[in-house]
Amino acid sequence: MSAVTQATDRRRRKRSAAGPAPAVPAAPASHGGREPLWRRRDRRWALLFLAPQLLGLLVFLVGPLGFAVVLSFMRWDGLGDATWVGLDNFRAQLTDPEFGRAVWNTVKIGLITVPGGLALALLIALALHGVRGRTAYRMVYFLPVVTSSVAVSVIWQMILGGGTDGILNGTVHDLFGLTLPDWLADPDWVVVAVAVVTIWSSLGLNVVIFLAGLATIPTNLLEAARIDGAGPWQTLRSVTLPLLSPTVFFTVVVSVISSFQAFDLVYVLVNPDHNEGAQTIVYKVYQQGFREFHFGLSSAAALLLLLLTLIVTAVQFQAQKRLVHYES
Repeated sequence: MSAVTQATDRRRRKRSAAGPAPAVPAAPASHGGREPLWRRRDRRWALLFLAPQLLGLLVFLVGPLGFAVVLSFMRWDGLGDATWVGLDNFRAQLTDPEFGRAVWNTVKIGLITVPGGLALALLIALALHGVRGRTAYRMVYFLPVVTSSVAVSVIWQMILGGGTDGILNGTVHDLFGLTLPDWLADPDWVVVAVAVVTIWSSLGLNVVIFLAGLATIPTNLLEAARIDGAGPWQTLRSVTLPLLSPTVFFTVVVSVISSFQAFDLVYVLVNPDHNEGAQTIVYKVYQQGFREFHFGLSSAAALLLLLLTLIVTAVQFQAQKRLVHYES
């Protein structure tokens, strides 16, 4: 018997010992290549439920954004014919000292409100974490968030008023004989006043977010750190903050975007028309578009703000790869 015949017999005996080969399931019927009826029905229902959201997205976001992009290359007052001017609107904004001042004011507000507000919110959250009755504290701190920005601005106008008319300046003058700056009229101090009011009005939201983040930290890790001899500061630096870094990253991104969009508090608290130190990018967009009717310039300013926000957000997302630690 040849070697080939012997090898064939050995393979046949192995297959017989292993039993019959498993049956291959038959392929489902293709229905002539058409999609099953139930899947088409589910897709139609999905589109029906998504239609209101998609329609709102197109009408209130995609449509206005596309119109603003087109308008930024034109000169239009809202009534006459639009004239194509190319990049002239962007050149005018980038070379305008007033627009540059508005950008710098916006950046200064962000530099004060983001680190200052988040640091204060984190300290309060650490103090409230584990305290009995912290739900009541959350409600108290959250009240300014749900209060009308107009009401908040009017109250702080009474507090920060100039001379001895303001509550703060009058009290300090009566008790210590000191004269404080006119917070809402002095261009050098108005940004500080706006930043303080912004921090106060958004503090409750950040406190609630940090409290939620602290609640997700496993207690066994904190107990293990204490057993190993770590003090409160070492536990905060080596355990709490690394595990809280995703929450910190979220609040930083949201706070930076919110600081770039500062308008309502500035508009009501201060009169930016008579105070160059209070003019922000969003206020320039409003002023040029809806008061001076230069919609092309206004759209160009809005797109420059969008570009600035995207660049800063992209830098933050790149930094989070090294600074943010996600628990595995």
